[in-house]
Amino acid sequence: MLRACLAAAFFVCLWGVPVWAQDLQEILQTHKDEVESPGRRSVGVVLDDLVASGLPSVPVFLERWQGREVVLNGEDGLFYYAGDAADGQVALLDVSSEAEVGQAAEAVLSEVRPNGGVRREIAAALVRFQLSDPNPRNRRSALQTIARNPSADQIEPLRASIEGEDDAVLRAEKERLALILMARFGEGTEDRVAAIEALSGTLALDVRAALNQLLTVSPGVAPELPEDANIARVLEPGSDALSAAEAYQRLVAAELAPAPVPRDQIKAVLTQNIEGSRVAGIDVGRLNTEDMREEAYSRLAEAGIVPPFLTREDREAAIASHVFFEVYDERDAAVTDAARIALSGIETRVGLNQAADLSLDALSLASIYFLAAIGLAITFGVMGVINMAHGEFIMMGAYTGYVVQLFVPDYTLSILIALPLAFAVTFGAGVAMERLVIRWLYHRPLETLLATFGISIALQQLAKNIFGTQARPLTAPGWLDGQLVINEVIQISYIRIAIFVLALIFLALILFVLNKTRLGLEVRAVTQNPGMAASMGINPDRINMLTFGLGSGIAGIAGVAIGLYAQVTSEMGQAYIVQSFMTVVVGGVGNVWGTLAGASLIGVLQKGIEWFNPSNTLAAQTFMILFIILFIQFRPKGIVALRGRAAEA
Repeated sequence: MLRACLAAAFFVCLWGVPVWAQDLQEILQTHKDEVESPGRRSVGVVLDDLVASGLPSVPVFLERWQGREVVLNGEDGLFYYAGDAADGQVALLDVSSEAEVGQAAEAVLSEVRPNGGVRREIAAALVRFQLSDPNPRNRRSALQTIARNPSADQIEPLRASIEGEDDAVLRAEKERLALILMARFGEGTEDRVAAIEALSGTLALDVRAALNQLLTVSPGVAPELPEDANIARVLEPGSDALSAAEAYQRLVAAELAPAPVPRDQIKAVLTQNIEGSRVAGIDVGRLNTEDMREEAYSRLAEAGIVPPFLTREDREAAIASHVFFEVYDERDAAVTDAARIALSGIETRVGLNQAADLSLDALSLASIYFLAAIGLAITFGVMGVINMAHGEFIMMGAYTGYVVQLFVPDYTLSILIALPLAFAVTFGAGVAMERLVIRWLYHRPLETLLATFGISIALQQLAKNIFGTQARPLTAPGWLDGQLVINEVIQISYIRIAIFVLALIFLALILFVLNKTRLGLEVRAVTQNPGMAASMGINPDRINMLTFGLGSGIAGIAGVAIGLYAQVTSEMGQAYIVQSFMTVVVGGVGNVWGTLAGASLIGVLQKGIEWFNPSNTLAAQTFMILFIILFIQFRPKGIVALRGRAAEA
């Protein structure tokens, strides 16, 4: 009922006619033949009368007519909606009230079946009602329908629906679509130019598409440049825009020059005109070159036997005597000038926003690499231990988050529990690994590399035995779903933002631990001079154990964060081990700020290479590694090199 009243009020305001000036059945009877057997070209008269009536029952009738639910009763000649059928009798529903008014035998009822073309016309008329439908979904559907099949008669209904639109997003879409329709189909030049200028402030894809449609061109050729045409540009034959061969083909297509004789046809004609051993007085044995075949053909043409042969000079003369150009399909030059200026400005802003969007992606990737590498920066950068099992500590953290979610279904709470628990699990695993293996291999890098590589394989196999080979879900909380949309070009997912914030938190936390706590002071002392630190009462063995555990624990937390958007598998750590080592080495071994700088450089570099070659990520990674190799050749100590005795160690 509410829907019907709103639709009626909308059309009273729009057309200013009495709502119930005429009954719906009366209108249908006036166009009985057309309603019963509608045609795409003639159904417009019926639709115009129905829409102009403003009757609240019209939208329902259009929907049912489109859905082939209307029947014609052969006994009384009236239209009804078909209701339930039983024992050969069909319930008849009134087209105005939809109330059951009787029954009729199936044999006397004929179903009104509009074809596809008519149903599209009905849908276009129905859109006018849906623009003010109480249901936002129907209003959005109407906008999508208009955008797919825009026309001039949709401008006024769309404008009329804007004032009563209470949804801010839909209102903005209606206003933008109304401007697009005005730019394309407006009656006056001033109104169209004003609409184009208003659209120049948006980056929406549909706006760019509409402006491009206004700037579509068609090729043209004439003896002189036409004065009444809206010329887009003049083409120079023989240039990159138009080759000489293409120019002559345009002349032939426009019937301004004869078509050239193909080489195969020349051979066939000469074969057909062999007399004895000669063709046009030339011995057949001499027809082994293009020049001689053309000479023989020219003689036949002079004799009137075949069509004249076009020499290169003839084609060049024909091209030189004509002008080649592209003409806008839109004849109003003021409109195309405004569209070209607006589109140029939009494309400039789109390029700047794409650069900003790429920078955000690079920053997001850098934060992921920083989280993955910061633990390695402590173990490898500070302790000098090449830990090939670092990726498996990331994997252990991700699986810890998965296990927590099995017992805690609240995803927000489970993540809050998983973060410290992952740190505890991987811290313990790191301490155990240092006590059992690493402590016996200090200052023996090759043996350390081989041992940790073996541990990496063992941990992967252990994860496969426990969790299987299929990827396990680590579900992000609902408030991390979706993405932050800054405009039509710049957008970033909330999960990436959360990881970026987490990376900043850990950067601040690690700097605090290393610079403001006793543990950090002891770590720096042992790093710079283990012998002097031991003489001051510091236990280097204990510090090495805690440092390795700290780096492993941070890797576990990184695993939880990475698992929120990546697949949690036993091999997931291998995807980050190479980037982690590159981040630490490029940034500067043993320096937290260097790790941040290295992650930023690699993130920007990888996104930049992917932008140039988005279809081949393997090639992007290869180029990135080659660049880093060259970078290390020129700056072997990394971006932020250590100073003092720590750098000399």
